[in-house]
Amino acid sequence: MGTGYVIAWQAMPPAACTVAEEGRINSLMSTVGKSTNIFWHECPVGKLERQKLLNQKGCVVWITGLSGAGKSTLACSVGRELHTRGKLSYILDGDNLRHGLNKDLGFKAEDRVENIRRVGEVGKLFADAGLICIASLISPYRRDRDACRSMLTDSNFIEARLFGDASYVFMNIPLEVCEKRDAKGLYKLARAGKIKGFTGIDDPYEPPMNCEIEIQQKDGVCPTPSAMAGQVVSYLEEKGFLEDQ
Repeated sequence: MGTGYVIAWQAMPPAACTVAEEGRINSLMSTVGKSTNIFWHECPVGKLERQKLLNQKGCVVWITGLSGAGKSTLACSVGRELHTRGKLSYILDGDNLRHGLNKDLGFKAEDRVENIRRVGEVGKLFADAGLICIASLISPYRRDRDACRSMLTDSNFIEARLFGDASYVFMNIPLEVCEKRDAKGLYKLARAGKIKGFTGIDDPYEPPMNCEIEIQQKDGVCPTPSAMAGQVVSYLEEKGFLEDQ
């Protein structure tokens, strides 16, 4: 039958459809919902045109690290620096997204996988729109981060790890430093057994093997948020993401 049949049925009052017809339509709609008979629609204005309009190149900067490493601080600092340069960015903060897009997800293994997958898909859309998307999440497992990387061309996915006293792009800050800071009180709850599966305590964190940017302490001192943001923005500049397209 086709989508025309579905639209025609939806316009009818319920009594106009027999039980058999309704069953066939519900079956068709269920099939469509599983991505069958779905086709990609190309539009005349594409990524290159959007990038030219914005005078920048879309990409995803993925900030990963332990809770308390400073991911959100770094993300906001990078966003502010880009803004002062007239570049358009958007931050996908892990906690913020759980207030809306991912509010239906918990912290079970399968929910964590889906959480990261959704953020990767949204990041891909932002990059396609020509924006510099800054994703800030613990994202503890390499396989999930690699799955997000595979959604984009490799050069358009920048993995940063942060570890340190202030913030991260692999934020490479020791667990004891993050736990001492414990701004949200989560480590204390995890140590008391009130939070199960907490990354760094009773659930592992798998650091990136080949991240593009790594920020860590020097002589026990972490760079300031401004300095770390400068390192990230300098990388974007060096790779041509901030140049007029």
